[in-house]
Amino acid sequence: MLLALAVALSPVALHAQEFPVTLTHVYGDTVVPAAPQRVVTWGWGNEDAVIALGVIPVGVPFQSYGGGDNGIQPWIEDALAAAGATAPTVLTNAGEPPFEQIAALEPDLIIAAFSGITEQQYELLSGIAPTVAYSGDAYTSPWQDVTRTVGKALGKSEAAETLVAETTDWLNTEFAKRPSLAKVTFASGNDYDGSIAVYAPLDARMKFLTDLGLTMAPSVIELAPDDGQYIFPLSYELFDKLTADIFITYYEEQSALDNFLAQPYAKTYPPIVNGGLAALVGTENVAAVSPPSALSLRWGLPTYLDVMEKAAEAVAKQ
Repeated sequence: MLLALAVALSPVALHAQEFPVTLTHVYGDTVVPAAPQRVVTWGWGNEDAVIALGVIPVGVPFQSYGGGDNGIQPWIEDALAAAGATAPTVLTNAGEPPFEQIAALEPDLIIAAFSGITEQQYELLSGIAPTVAYSGDAYTSPWQDVTRTVGKALGKSEAAETLVAETTDWLNTEFAKRPSLAKVTFASGNDYDGSIAVYAPLDARMKFLTDLGLTMAPSVIELAPDDGQYIFPLSYELFDKLTADIFITYYEEQSALDNFLAQPYAKTYPPIVNGGLAALVGTENVAAVSPPSALSLRWGLPTYLDVMEKAAEAVAKQ
C-alpha cells in the first residue's frame, strides 16, 4: 500500500499528461476536458485505484462487504492514513447510484470503471459530470485494466503503468514462493441458493488467478454457458462434474463454511475429499480479493496464497 502511494508521487508519475483525454467504454466515449479535482467513484475497487494514484476522491460508495460500520474497507483506511487525508463522503449504496447525493458533491469526474451501471444510470450520471463506465461485460475488468483506465482519466497514465508493473512484479515474487500452486488445476464457487454458484472464466477473480499462474480446470470452461455472466449455477447432482485438483471457495463466517462441508454433495466431492479445499474465510479477507485491486492485494494476498498453498500441498500428498 505504501509502495502504491510512493509510485503515485514519483517523478515519473508527475510527468504532465495533456488534456482533454477520451476514454472508450461500453456506453461510448467520455471526454475528460481537464485534470479532475473532484472525483466520485461508484462500483467496486475504483476508489482503490484513484487513491493508489495519489488522488483522494470526494465521494465513494458505502462498501457493506468488508467495509465495516463506516463502509470503508481497511486497506482504504490504511491508505488514507498514510496520505494524511480526510475520509471522503461515503455515498448511500442501495443498488443504484444516489444521484442527488453525488450531484451535491459537485464532481468533475465520476469513475465507474468496475461496476454494473445501466445505460440509463450512465446517462443520468453523465448529466452530473463526465462519467467513465466499464468496458466489456459488467464486473469483469481485471485490476490492471481498471488501474490503467483510472490513470488515463486522472492524467496519470505513466503512474498507472508503473503501479501495474511494480504490483505485478510483487505478485510474481509472492507466487514464486509457493511452487506447489503452479502444479494444480482449480475451480471456484460457493454453495448458494440451492446450487453451486461457479465462477466463470471471465470473472475478474478467476482472471486474477490465471494471470498469477494458476491453471483453471478445463471442466469450468466446458460447463460455463456462453452468456457473458461471471457466475453460473451448477446443480448439486452435477457438482462432481466440476473436476479440479483444488476447489477455492469464499465464506464470510466459519459457521457457513461448516454448514457447506456438512452437506452430502460436499462430503463426496473429490477435491474436498482429497484435501484440496481452499476456503478463504472472513469478510475482509474475501473482499480483498473479490476482485482485487492494487491496494487490496498488498493487504490480503498473503493470506489468500497461504490458503491455496495448503490445499495444493495436501493434494500433492495423495
